Amino acid sequence: MDDLVKFLVARIMDDNHAYAYVASTLGGKALLDSHLPMLDLIEQLANDYKAMDAADSRSAGLAYALRVLGQSYAEHPALPAGMAPIAFQGDSP
Repeated sequence: MDDLVKFLVARIMDDNHAYAYVASTLGGKALLDSHLPMLDLIEQLANDYKAMDAADSRSAGLAYALRVLGQSYAEHPALPAGMAPIAFQGDSP
């Protein structure tokens, strides 16, 4: 799970840089207003997970949420081998 969290944080940083490039090139109106805050919130969840004790009752649900959110990067070439963010066979918390 730690590899997935590191992967997500790296993709969020890439997306933030792409957001800044598009905004500076095409203007801030070119992107949805919700995109950047959504990236910030996903990064906050990833950081919360990293700081959370494994015995915390919320850790399993947060891990599941991160795998679901990570699905948007499932086709990314940097995704570690065997680290599909979520399985499609009824995986649940």
